[in-house]
Amino acid sequence: MSTPSEPARRAPSSLDELETTEDVSIPPDPLDRVIGQEKAVELARIAAFQRRHLLLVGPAGIGKSMTAQALALHLERPRSEIRVVHNPENPERPTIEVVSREEVYRDRETARSTEGELVAPKQAPNSVAERLGFRCARCGYYSGPNEKFCPSCGLPKQGGATPGGGNNPFRDLVGPLIEMTMQSQGQAPEPILSTRTRNGVEEVVGYERAGDQIKVLDQRALERRRAQQRESPRKVLVRLDRSTFVMATGASETELLGDVRHDPYGGHPQLGSPPYERVIPGAIHEAHEGVLFIDEIPHLGQMQRFILTAMQEKRFPITGRNPQSAGAAVRVDAVPCDFILVAAANIQDMHQILSPLRSRIAGNGYELLLETAMPDTEANRLKLAQFCAQEIAADGRIRPASRDAVLEIIKEARRRAETIDGKRNSLTLRLRELGGLLRTAGDLATTTASPVIEADHVRRSIARARPIEEQIKEAYGSFQGGLRQEVTESQRQSMGYYNWNQSSDPSGSPPGGYG
Repeated sequence: MSTPSEPARRAPSSLDELETTEDVSIPPDPLDRVIGQEKAVELARIAAFQRRHLLLVGPAGIGKSMTAQALALHLERPRSEIRVVHNPENPERPTIEVVSREEVYRDRETARSTEGELVAPKQAPNSVAERLGFRCARCGYYSGPNEKFCPSCGLPKQGGATPGGGNNPFRDLVGPLIEMTMQSQGQAPEPILSTRTRNGVEEVVGYERAGDQIKVLDQRALERRRAQQRESPRKVLVRLDRSTFVMATGASETELLGDVRHDPYGGHPQLGSPPYERVIPGAIHEAHEGVLFIDEIPHLGQMQRFILTAMQEKRFPITGRNPQSAGAAVRVDAVPCDFILVAAANIQDMHQILSPLRSRIAGNGYELLLETAMPDTEANRLKLAQFCAQEIAADGRIRPASRDAVLEIIKEARRRAETIDGKRNSLTLRLRELGGLLRTAGDLATTTASPVIEADHVRRSIARARPIEEQIKEAYGSFQGGLRQEVTESQRQSMGYYNWNQSSDPSGSPPGGYG
């Protein structure tokens, strides 16, 4: 007999109803977890539905990256896989194949059907076990295929299934090299063919090594294997089961746009790696059908032009980016990169964003200045309590916060809104710093074995979280006072800009320094 389920806990409608942050329900929708940025959340929902770009402007720690990640979680799962295919007529110009989700599933099913059945070496015919290097033809002792001499009689094994084997005196060196080359080119050594009888019917089967076991391929698996080998070799460039969120903050040109790895053998067909195997996708390609998030986008400099081209064409070639590399001769054209760009910047860096890029975003998306504070209302104080609950759950190592601790966080948010942003009767939205305070308080609670984070833990964490400039001012009276006492004579001479002897300020304060 089933017992009635426990009734759902009612979310508190005011802080008076809150005992600890465990009473706060965390919204399942990630966009509802973004605190105080209602306009950004609204535009993110539109961007996810209509596939629009976003430029979010504001200081660090107010929810830009969180908004971008939440937007990505509102997108559909990727519908296609991107593969790079060997071009036998011109290997340095591999081609691109875009495969639908249904085709990927069919290919996986076909691959499983060619995997064959694994058996122990003793279950295979003696002649097969000998040719695959498991059985000694002289004494019948079984051992691993990598052991060239029989552990029982000490004589060389006579197996020759490895490419370059047989009576070749150099098979120990040449065989493994040829085998690795064949595997890198998507080829498998030819299986050893034999026959077997099942249910009164004789059939052709193939045997090949699979580690310390033997793989048996029936006739249907052999036919599928041959059909696969007739196709041009390929590799998955951007897999189907991928994240819809790709962060490219601070990416190098190679990380952003892709590259072709160097091959010391120059792609030699017998010794080197074929060009298609060395192609590496960039972040713009991995973000296909998803979100490409770039924080501090002005720092990309001229690479913003490549982002603009990719946004316009929705395709971008992959080439070798080192002119001294063998990959410089390789080029893969028309690699799909249909992404939603979510870019972020600080106000003071706006002039460094290329005008054509901003025009592209504004023409197919939205620009938004984020809020740094929100009104000090009961509803917004509850949102800060929700923020505390979210941070505690995300950290996973700190205790719940009591109501008094949440009230201390709110008090600090009120103070920071006034002192940093000059906004009275407001609560700061610089939540990253508040999250750091909460974690410090949580560490104090944990180390003192307190079951919850108390108000005193928060007050102590606030005292510990003062900026280093404030700590220097308290210890030495001023920033320049700290310089005078701690900096050596040689450092003073090399400081240049901060040398108080060069300052025209009678107080000795360095130009632009901390007073």
